[in-house]
Amino acid sequence: MFGIRFIKVAPTDFVIQFRRGERVREGAGLAFLYFAPTTSLVLIPIGSIEVPFIFEEVTADFQQVTVQGQLTYRVADPRRLAQSMNFALTADGRGYASEDAGKLPQRLVNQVQVLTRVSLQALPLREALGRSDGLVAALHQGLQGAEVVAALGVEVLGLSILAIRPTPETARALEAEAREQVLRQADEAIYARRNAAVEQERGIKENELNTEIAVENKKRQIKEAQMEAEKSVAQKRRELREAEMATQIALEAQKKELIALSTLNARQEAETRAYGVSTLMQALAQSDPRLLEVLTQARMDPSQLVALAFKDLAAGAERIGQLNVTPDLLRELMAAKAPE
Repeated sequence: MFGIRFIKVAPTDFVIQFRRGERVREGAGLAFLYFAPTTSLVLIPIGSIEVPFIFEEVTADFQQVTVQGQLTYRVADPRRLAQSMNFALTADGRGYASEDAGKLPQRLVNQVQVLTRVSLQALPLREALGRSDGLVAALHQGLQGAEVVAALGVEVLGLSILAIRPTPETARALEAEAREQVLRQADEAIYARRNAAVEQERGIKENELNTEIAVENKKRQIKEAQMEAEKSVAQKRRELREAEMATQIALEAQKKELIALSTLNARQEAETRAYGVSTLMQALAQSDPRLLEVLTQARMDPSQLVALAFKDLAAGAERIGQLNVTPDLLRELMAAKAPE
């Protein structure tokens, strides 16, 4: 009635009231009455806004890719944005008087696309597909330093790249190449496993051979030790035999000396006896035989004297006519010779 209206804005909206070209009221979440014929209202959303985007670009190797992502921003300086774009409401306060309110997200998306094009033109396809994190960091840094974003009073809260896809033909080619690479890596893994098995088998064989060599060396060392021990025993035995032979040689030498000495003594004793006998024989040769006979008979017993008498009788038997020997004489002789 009479052009007076009431407006109530949300806390996430910033409203500016102009009257006759002068700013009279501004703030977030205000509610007030105003006179419509002389009042202009500017309503700027200051809450966070998410804007999805998708566009196509070309990489450094002239491969077309599709970039899909999402931009999150908020209006940090609504007064600056109000000076750059028209966010004025219609007279009835139910809508915007221009299309600038819907152009702000597109402006930001265009800036993202420009920065994305610059980044992708410096990367080949493979790097672009595998470096989404690096691309996000570059885009976020570029948006924060962009003059357009600063002039609009917008703050970028977040940027994410959901997907970077090549064309279907390129994707199939990459998939085939990746598949071949995977198969080649699988073959290489199989070959490596086989080679590892062969190497392990060779290592086992080498260990077995080394063990056998070590065992043979130990056996050889044992045999050498045994031979050394036998050699030492044989040496000891030879030394013992040499010592025994030396002892026997010494004994034989002593025996030889003893025999020589005994022979010399026996010779000297025989010479002494011979000299005595010679001396005695010389003495007897000069004596009367009858005297010797008498001296000999002086030491004889009666039986020997009787035997000597019979001898003398036998010597003169041709001169004896008859000789009578009584049994008593023989009995006496036999009795004298009988053992006690």
